[in-house]
Amino acid sequence: MTIHSLSNLTLVTENWPFNWQLLPPSAYMVGGAVRDALLSRTREYLDLDFIVPSQAVELARTIASHYQAGFVLLDPERQIARVVFPHATADFAQQEGDSLEADLHRRDFTINAIAYHLHTQTIFDPLHGYDDLQRGILRMVSPANLKDDPLRLMRAYRQAAQLAFTIEPTTQATITTLAPQIIEVAPERVRGEISYLLANPQGTSWLLKAASNHLLAPFFPHATPESWQKLATVDTLAGVITQHWPQLGVKLQQHIRDTVKTTCLGIAKLACLVHPNPEVAKTQLQALTYSRAEIQAVTTALKLLPLLKSPHMSVREQYFFFQEAGNVFAATIILALIDDNLVSVTSGHKSLRAYAPLISRYLNPDDLVAHPTKLVSGDKLIISLNIPPSPKLGKLLTEIAIAQAEGKVSTPEDAIAFARQLL
Repeated sequence: MTIHSLSNLTLVTENWPFNWQLLPPSAYMVGGAVRDALLSRTREYLDLDFIVPSQAVELARTIASHYQAGFVLLDPERQIARVVFPHATADFAQQEGDSLEADLHRRDFTINAIAYHLHTQTIFDPLHGYDDLQRGILRMVSPANLKDDPLRLMRAYRQAAQLAFTIEPTTQATITTLAPQIIEVAPERVRGEISYLLANPQGTSWLLKAASNHLLAPFFPHATPESWQKLATVDTLAGVITQHWPQLGVKLQQHIRDTVKTTCLGIAKLACLVHPNPEVAKTQLQALTYSRAEIQAVTTALKLLPLLKSPHMSVREQYFFFQEAGNVFAATIILALIDDNLVSVTSGHKSLRAYAPLISRYLNPDDLVAHPTKLVSGDKLIISLNIPPSPKLGKLLTEIAIAQAEGKVSTPEDAIAFARQLL
């Protein structure tokens, strides 16, 4: 049994959403929170995990009731429950096996198999995970544990990227051997690991590693080795774009929606891995349980790519292009640059200049092609033209917006006269 008392363990319990002294003396904190504290890593959103020898669900229910927090019974059979606070979650699990050490031996990697006892401020580390933390190594607890939950194969790459660690050679060899078993994992669980790696530049090399080990082929059957190599090009091009247009660089890092955490840059990467036909890509992404917003963003970028690459777009075509592109515009620019320049990014500046006029329109909030403003409302047209509400009304408003972008109308009176002429 390995027990250490560490004075440098940075567990700031003052930031916890509940008083840790409500925990029984037999409770231990485990998992990522302990690992991150030992690495002096902090998180805005706390994700706490505790194990107790018995009555884990009752403990969670008591704490949830005391703080009027959310309560979720995650696994009745294994006695695991979650308490949900506004800026944190706390999971309580019943100890597996006859002892704390037996429970830790069931975990994925040694760095996640360290337990911390808050009452004595000591860590229990039977698998020497602390040593691996100090050396920056991700080491499996056992091949059997990876085989029991093959998602851990992908999680190894995600944690290596997250912590800037290396994977210990025997662990890497085991992952390669067990790779075919990844198909046993529900697609939405795999998607979660992929999404993290797509969202972070440091994840690109690990995605390439996972692809070379055939972990990702079942989920992206149309992706070629060149497709995976494009991910690194996306990261490089994002840097080039940010140098030329910092505002567009900011757009690349923004979430496509407030409720969807995938960035525009992540959409560009995802589009590199699916079939170029939007309908086929849609089916692939649905199988991976991506959200409707993410699927629409990827398929829109793929659909608009040929139009963006056409030599000359009229003002009218640009108007419809921007209307459909919305916040996926930056991702579409990335895809176009990749198509123009598959070999060398350094020669991509010529291509970048080719798209400069469209980029300038997109970044100018007063540009009437990319960001049209209404000269007249639908109600005003109904009254002025004495017409009933109908689909024709929407078409009239669109034609007025295009005419305004083309400089044909500039006042509400012009717009009404133009609409009357169209009728």
